[in-house]
Amino acid sequence: MILASAPPTNLVLSVLAAAAYAWPAVRTTHVNERAARVLVALAWLAHGTVLSLTLLGDQPYFGFAPAMSVTAWLVAAVYAVESQIFPQLPTRWTLCVLGAAAVLVALVFPGSPMPAHASAWLALHLAFGVASYGLFGIAVVHAWFMTRAEARMRHAQDPHSGLPLLTLERLTYRFVTAGFVLLTATLLAGLLFGETLYGYGHAWHWDHKTVFSVLAWLTFCVLLIGRSAFGWRGRRAVNVLYIGSGLLLLAYVGSRFVMEIILGRTP
Repeated sequence: MILASAPPTNLVLSVLAAAAYAWPAVRTTHVNERAARVLVALAWLAHGTVLSLTLLGDQPYFGFAPAMSVTAWLVAAVYAVESQIFPQLPTRWTLCVLGAAAVLVALVFPGSPMPAHASAWLALHLAFGVASYGLFGIAVVHAWFMTRAEARMRHAQDPHSGLPLLTLERLTYRFVTAGFVLLTATLLAGLLFGETLYGYGHAWHWDHKTVFSVLAWLTFCVLLIGRSAFGWRGRRAVNVLYIGSGLLLLAYVGSRFVMEIILGRTP
């Protein structure tokens, strides 16, 4: 079993991080706000330490599960900062559950060693790609909050619970724009410097990862143009965001999942 091969330090830190994430979610009504913040902060620190050991150790590993884990860690980091600026941000328990699940999945499926023939710049290239995942993940979370706020308004519920709708909308598309810039940089780097990054014979080619990445890029491009030029808002814009994020998830996480788990091959 893959879990049995995990270094003891990674195993202990992963279990502690997952437990600290999960406790405020499982015991929502029994954990006060201050204690919950402390637990989530400890979980985030332990989670970050595990990622550092996995991605920056003597033998770095990467795969679909570490990519998901880094994305969850970035989402938790941004949410923690935002919750200081906007204390009325809703629904922390969902992010805690996702954080715990991401840590445990990455522990069970740590990925494969980084290719020995790859450039030292490959880590930066992957960091840009995963950061774009994180930013779009944050945008999706805010879009979900926005959908809930709209539903509250339609059902005449408390309009002062959570962030104002316009604030959520503005934050959502700021993250979409930042994610689009990083995704563009990642694709351009792969197109122009593929062999430099991955080694000889690994230039840009149209595999599943590339196709889904380009489709995601086009979808986000349409979303930003539609919002800027035609004033797209509400459910139409959110649905396009969900489609683009789904395509992006299939691009790397989906293709690596198929290769590593279903086909049992090292990409």
